[in-house]
Amino acid sequence: MDANTFKPFSQLKRMMLIINPVSGRRISLRFLPDIIRIFTANDYIVSVFPTGKRGDATEFARLYSAEFDIVVTIGGDGTLNEVITGMILGGSHTPLGYIPSGSTNDFASCQGISSDMLTAAMHIANGSPRQIDIGKFGNNYFSYVSAFGAFSWLSYTTSQNLKNVLGHSAYILDAVKDLPKLKSYHLKFTDGEFNYEGDYIFGAVCNSTSVAGTFTLPAALVDTADGKFEVLLVHKPQSLIDWQSILTGVFTQDYSSPFLDLFQTEKLRIEAPAHLDWSLDGERGHGKSLIDFEILPKRITLIS
Repeated sequence: MDANTFKPFSQLKRMMLIINPVSGRRISLRFLPDIIRIFTANDYIVSVFPTGKRGDATEFARLYSAEFDIVVTIGGDGTLNEVITGMILGGSHTPLGYIPSGSTNDFASCQGISSDMLTAAMHIANGSPRQIDIGKFGNNYFSYVSAFGAFSWLSYTTSQNLKNVLGHSAYILDAVKDLPKLKSYHLKFTDGEFNYEGDYIFGAVCNSTSVAGTFTLPAALVDTADGKFEVLLVHKPQSLIDWQSILTGVFTQDYSSPFLDLFQTEKLRIEAPAHLDWSLDGERGHGKSLIDFEILPKRITLIS
């Protein structure tokens, strides 16, 4: 940037950059100078807020995000969740940009955000706003998924070589060996129109095409600004044949199996075992016996 092109300080846009320096094996720190250079070249003055522990991103966003023209977060899905939570708690409607640097970036995948950090930064600097829904789980929030039970471990325990050779069949083989360890939970789901009750090994209330880092929902079904959740429930299998039917269904997007329930709703009440823990955007969330889900329509303005 030529010195003659610099704008007066009063004309610069104010950016709050919240970074998790340890996400993605500290890869974010390596790219931070170049990311800041991209933003300053596009007339932003950047204030960097590095997190040091869990909860820092939430507090930064809650206290300060409303004072900036844009908030950008660098980290994984968990860091993004903290920032969104802080913005909601603080009543902030400042536009939000996301540069993914975590090991699992389901939100970025669903939203079409580049996995290349510098490309993602350039898209934010030159991007346009769009609004997205946010889910509320009791007193907590999530950007793309709240889930319990099996499947979340599959993408991490299945060897990469097996996945490369066999595709989704590798997950079936890996999951079958762990079938005896599967736990089921008795839950009741009520959305005001339909009731679902039974023994389930997995459930997800989501606003994303990517679920639990393992499989995807049909893109034609998912609209992240339609004011609706997608809910996927997996019943307890009784045999290896049932289990294969379930895995084939979820990995091929064929939900005709009697062991799979897939529906959309604007709100949901769940009666569940109090000890059942949930994953909120990939981070552990503590459950309770009665959980109300609601959607906050178009609550966050995303820049990408």
